Amino acid sequence: MARARRPVVTGWFTDDADGTAPAEEFRLLGTRCTACASVFFPREDDWCRNPCCPGGGELTETPLSRRGRIWSYTDGRYRPPAPYVSDPDAPWEPYTLVAVELAAEAMVVLGQAAPGVRTADLAVGAEVELVPGVLNEDDGHVWTTWHWRPVARDSRESRDAGDSVDTRDSGTFGDSGEARA
Repeated sequence: MARARRPVVTGWFTDDADGTAPAEEFRLLGTRCTACASVFFPREDDWCRNPCCPGGGELTETPLSRRGRIWSYTDGRYRPPAPYVSDPDAPWEPYTLVAVELAAEAMVVLGQAAPGVRTADLAVGAEVELVPGVLNEDDGHVWTTWHWRPVARDSRESRDAGDSVDTRDSGTFGDSGEARA
């Protein structure tokens, strides 16, 4: 019997209930204020969190960009506490976390790197894309989430017009933490 696919957090990304939707259709879902155009992720459904908002607007669901640039990254070498799901008897597998700047939305979104992506595969300023992922599988469900993976160089030309990213050189950081051009 096939296990049901369930999003880890309902409403934060498009639902791929049967696991057959093309990766190009997978999106994080935020909300945009119609009064000030601020975008929020995680989504905000009650009020605009922008203190400069003139008010009176509505919050409407909006899909976020599928591509962005790495703002920061790190590896998780420890087993996180609950509510993270892990088998305490299984050997711990390190994972990579990526903070991705979405230029069109003027925000940074945190997420895990796709399976097999290590910190050695990443660099600040490198382009990444959103892909569907699996956080956990149990007897009854496949718990879905999102992952970030590096964009292959040859696929940059095939970027959708709505998924453009800021291509200005953001610089890199040396061991001293100082920005280099």
